[in-house]
Amino acid sequence: MLSRTCSRYFLVAFALVAVSALSLSAQDSSQRGRKYKPPPPTSRIEVTVIRDADSKPIENASVIFHLDGDKGNMELKTNEDGKSVIDVLPTGSTMRLQIIAKGFQTYGQDYKIDKSEMAFGIRMKRPGEQYSVYKNHDQDADAPKNDKDGDSGSQKTQPPPDTPKDKPADPSSPSTNPPSKPQ
Repeated sequence: MLSRTCSRYFLVAFALVAVSALSLSAQDSSQRGRKYKPPPPTSRIEVTVIRDADSKPIENASVIFHLDGDKGNMELKTNEDGKSVIDVLPTGSTMRLQIIAKGFQTYGQDYKIDKSEMAFGIRMKRPGEQYSVYKNHDQDADAPKNDKDGDSGSQKTQPPPDTPKDKPADPSSPSTNPPSKPQ
């Protein structure tokens, strides 16, 4: 009887060893499952948003990071110091930084993320006066005035007919610009 129970224990032990050997060979990672792919390196980006007029921080401004392509976007709010920090943007990508704050012009600019740490200081301006075609503007003083039909009439200046357009003017000829006055 003793030999019978010993043979059972021996049989059970042998079966456990065989099953464990099979399970170890089934977990060979070189043949099955997904291969581990490390995440891309990321950059830490700090954005500081301040007023242009008095350099005070703007709290609760929306700082939006648009990644290139169809990779999505992320929006953060600035803290009481006007700062917003993100550290999950992949290094080497292009981002569009957009800032929206109540009472200020919207800011937008494209940046290349090429360093592991980057900092941006953005000065937000108050909205300017709306541009109107019915008002005279200083930069439009040089432009000819249009009449009622939309024609500018004979006010257009044309280059002299004897000077080719693709060659520079003769340096010995008198300049068309008046000389600047010394101050």
